[in-house]
Amino acid sequence: MRSTTARIRAGLTAGLTVVLLTGACSSSGPTVDTGGGSPEPRPTTSDTASSGPATSSVPATPPAGEPTRSIPEASGPARPRSPGPAPLARAAPDPASIALLIATTFEGGGLRLGAEGGSTSAYRQFFTSYRSNGLTISGRINVPRGKGPFPAVVLAHGYVDPAVYTNGETMLRERDYLARQGYVTLHIDYRNHAQSSKDPSNDARLRAGYTIDAINAGLALKQSSLVDPKRVALIGRSMGGGVVYNALVVRPGLFRAAVAYAPVSSDTVDNFNKWVRRDASRAGAARAVIARLGTPEAQPTRWAATSPRTYFGRITEPLLIHHGTADEDCPIAWSQESVAALRAQGKSVQLYVYPGGRHTLTSPQWDTSIRRTAAFLRQHLS
Repeated sequence: MRSTTARIRAGLTAGLTVVLLTGACSSSGPTVDTGGGSPEPRPTTSDTASSGPATSSVPATPPAGEPTRSIPEASGPARPRSPGPAPLARAAPDPASIALLIATTFEGGGLRLGAEGGSTSAYRQFFTSYRSNGLTISGRINVPRGKGPFPAVVLAHGYVDPAVYTNGETMLRERDYLARQGYVTLHIDYRNHAQSSKDPSNDARLRAGYTIDAINAGLALKQSSLVDPKRVALIGRSMGGGVVYNALVVRPGLFRAAVAYAPVSSDTVDNFNKWVRRDASRAGAARAVIARLGTPEAQPTRWAATSPRTYFGRITEPLLIHHGTADEDCPIAWSQESVAALRAQGKSVQLYVYPGGRHTLTSPQWDTSIRRTAAFLRQHLS
């Protein structure tokens, strides 16, 4: 153990600093996506779903605000000009808009390893943290045993109430499986979760901060001497699937490939209506968003500016989506509509449908899905 520790810690240079951080391994089990796959999974027959119905088109780059207007002069003899009102300036992008995320300068780095816990014969697991535009984001990282640099995956988890969420409590199966396949896996906690910094404005910005945290996680991994910077991918499930959509349109080229498990809709209105607008506990966030943007019915263009689907033309990476037909949280129609919109833009996307699969796939369907994910990553990260 001591010699292995020495080798890993000796390799943590050029952007990866090892310090003992607070935050030991959580003893509680995951709230969602629990358990591990069977050691000898049975194959499940599933088909690539056909594209869903075409969605209504929206501008490729919607205006961030009202356009600048000029007042034409009246005809007639020349007369002295009065100062008059100044032309209306273009409004700044909304805090929840994709345009503002695109304009953001990302400052990810400072990946640190802390207390070790949960290690196996195949990999070592640590509490970790990194910088994300002025905040500190906690997480858990698995580092394969052996000599790097390794390919790496950022894991963006689905929704768990931040008030009860604990460090690294979700996506345990994906982290274990991929680390055993030789990937560094960085599971991020997001701002407002576990030991991460607080951001009280995040809900009112439609959780745009989660996208910032995922992008900065990719940048932090690329600065680590343990990671091959040319082979970094992004995987998200449920809400994290929406983070995947956002990250791909905001920073094309950062990740080599991406995978989404049972993702939320790529149309922000769908997600807002289902989980925010009609949730009494989130009435304050709903009022704050509507006060800025108006309602989706009255201001469809402004809402389109917050949706990754509007910007799918920017994506350059291949995307793989897994979705069950009996998903009780995110209807499979959402993924079918996203696939149709991506294919309309000529993007590389594949959707695997799991008949009868729920929001969290169970074995043997999960086993099939993770084998497909591993094959997809080998293809695009080789």
